[in-house]
Amino acid sequence: MLTILHGNDTALSRKNFFEEKQKIENAVLLEADQINLTDLAQLFDGGGLFNETKYLFVEQFLTKRKKSSDYKEIITYMQKRADKNTIFLWENKELEISILKGFPKAIIKAFKLPQTLFQLLDTIRPKNHKEIIKLFHETVENTETEMVFFMLVRQFRILLALHENPNEDNPIEELRRLAPWQKTKFEKQSHSFELSHLLNLYEKLFAIEVNQKTGALTSSLICTIDFFLLGV
Repeated sequence: MLTILHGNDTALSRKNFFEEKQKIENAVLLEADQINLTDLAQLFDGGGLFNETKYLFVEQFLTKRKKSSDYKEIITYMQKRADKNTIFLWENKELEISILKGFPKAIIKAFKLPQTLFQLLDTIRPKNHKEIIKLFHETVENTETEMVFFMLVRQFRILLALHENPNEDNPIEELRRLAPWQKTKFEKQSHSFELSHLLNLYEKLFAIEVNQKTGALTSSLICTIDFFLLGV
């Protein structure tokens, strides 16, 4: 069995990936740059008990190794061995349909961010606390709080960049990816804030991020974000 986990909700897909791995005592975990045909042959065809099922978990092979010379050979080999073994492929993005069509027998699990998350991001503006908090709690019912926090940081980074340099080329990667209509929407949202308020909010998000990584948060991440959103 070959299973592919992908989608823009990378926190939830990765959680699912490792939950599946933890079920298997002798599972093998490999990153994209660790895979080659020789090692795969040794894993699936060399040694072990007769007809023993092997369990392989691979991170980001389809995206990181797509241009490598042995990409097609490895894909073909894994699909053949998936008939009698178990292989999980995890990708940190939503894969194109053209890629997924190359795996007709695979189980495809797509993890998509809930629509309420994008509604939450769009409603962020001063004095809109009631709607913001409502959408926040609806969102964390369906996705990881860490992913919601990541998207909040991204949103305020874009808003701040557009507020400070509305008419200049900006090196922030997220801005380069925006369609013209998206940029217009962000610009309108950014100017609903005073620049000093945006700076203050972004500094608060940075402090939350630091405390989260260092284990210094005094309450849960959900409660911490609640208080932050009340300050918007």
